[in-house]
Amino acid sequence: MKIDPTLKNLDDIFPADLSAEEKARAKTLFLKNLSLAAHHFYGGKIQTLPKCGIYGLNWFNVWYTPGVSEISTTIRSDQDASFGLSNRGNMVAVVSDSTRVLGDGDCGPAGGLGVMEGKAMLMKYLGGVDASALCVDSRGPDGKHDPAKIIEFVKMVQPSFGAINLEDISQPNCFRVLDELREACDIPVWHDDAQGTACITLAGLLNALKLAGKKLSEARIVLLGAGASNTTIARLIQSGGGDPAKMIVFDSKGGLHTGREDIKGDKRNYRKWEICEGTNPGKIAAIEDGIKGADVLIALSTPGPNTVKPEWIRSMAPKAVVFACANPVPEIWPFAAKEAGAFIVATGRGDFPNQVNNSVCFPGILKGALLVRARKITDGMAIRCAHSIADFSERRGISPDNIVATMDETDVFAQEAADVAMQAIAEGVARLNLSREEVYQKAHADIAAARRQTGDLMKLGHIAEPPAEMLEEALAKALKTVRG
Repeated sequence: MKIDPTLKNLDDIFPADLSAEEKARAKTLFLKNLSLAAHHFYGGKIQTLPKCGIYGLNWFNVWYTPGVSEISTTIRSDQDASFGLSNRGNMVAVVSDSTRVLGDGDCGPAGGLGVMEGKAMLMKYLGGVDASALCVDSRGPDGKHDPAKIIEFVKMVQPSFGAINLEDISQPNCFRVLDELREACDIPVWHDDAQGTACITLAGLLNALKLAGKKLSEARIVLLGAGASNTTIARLIQSGGGDPAKMIVFDSKGGLHTGREDIKGDKRNYRKWEICEGTNPGKIAAIEDGIKGADVLIALSTPGPNTVKPEWIRSMAPKAVVFACANPVPEIWPFAAKEAGAFIVATGRGDFPNQVNNSVCFPGILKGALLVRARKITDGMAIRCAHSIADFSERRGISPDNIVATMDETDVFAQEAADVAMQAIAEGVARLNLSREEVYQKAHADIAAARRQTGDLMKLGHIAEPPAEMLEEALAKALKTVRG
């Protein structure tokens, strides 16, 4: 069959005789097959193009030597001038050691390039932010991954960037890397797996609870998984108004609480120990017990589809909210969670309703931080971003299958940027004091330009349309696997 290359009606390409689970599996396999083929076809996702005009031979003397000497000496006199005289002010480094790539684990130093290039592509198209993928080898002589190597690397490269986006670094190394770099660097250092996921999760949760008629301060919340994402989500929910006494976090060994000597005894787990000290006062050990009567389940754990059991959801409170956000396969299929009684179900995937994905967060929050030349991204800025997304979504209308804005809603990113910039100014971490309207207009213009440029490259044939055979073959392979 001929497949629309826009993939707008993705569900329609699959045969009607597939069961719901077979269709979900086929969709996942199709997207994976197509991704591999498309990456081969394009040779990756990112290229470098000039942003300045080259009007004749002598312009090389302006952009390079001898004219560029004036830029070097000007920056020598004022290092902050580099933000305006180079692309540093709009440039993000996406840094990873590829030790925890999505749900695929340690993929080797270069294994994260596909994800890091994807982050760079989304930053440009969604936020009007330039970015470069930097995958590093963090292994020491003993073969073990050393967080100190990432820390030193980022300190060394920070003069070339306006912000650092940490990505796919395994825990507990990710906590040390973020905490040390946030204090040591004079530019924002942001861990998207942790802070970005927490930001968009809080945004989705705020609106989901509104629809369920419940208050964040009164909701009983269970979190399955105690990695970088969920530990940060727990912290941000508490800072945003959630009650830690009504919160339980589970890792692979059970509930986190002050009786967990295995966590207390390992200094690397200081973030998890903070959760132990602040939540689960009843010291509930088993998730089957902790989830009974819970209003919310937030799972960022082992990819499913049977990590979260339907019977757990059946034991939750009426109008239960379930976020099953493991990638690439959620801990439970959305249709199975609904059948078990969930009122609202969200995943990390865009091919199901209610995508709770940090792609709706990081382009906007980084753009806002860059435009006011912030020195860091605080928890207050992340919480403000979450409310900005939730408010934007509520204004345009929310429903149980549409709780939060999606990546194709262009204006959400400019709104986020403006709100985050105002929070940075209010907290005293911004170098520039701009008005909200100034930030909004600049962000909106840059985002529109980035989308227009990509569209022009496609129209002019500089970016070729993928051949129909590529899509058809990806679908055929997926269906063959599902049907055996």
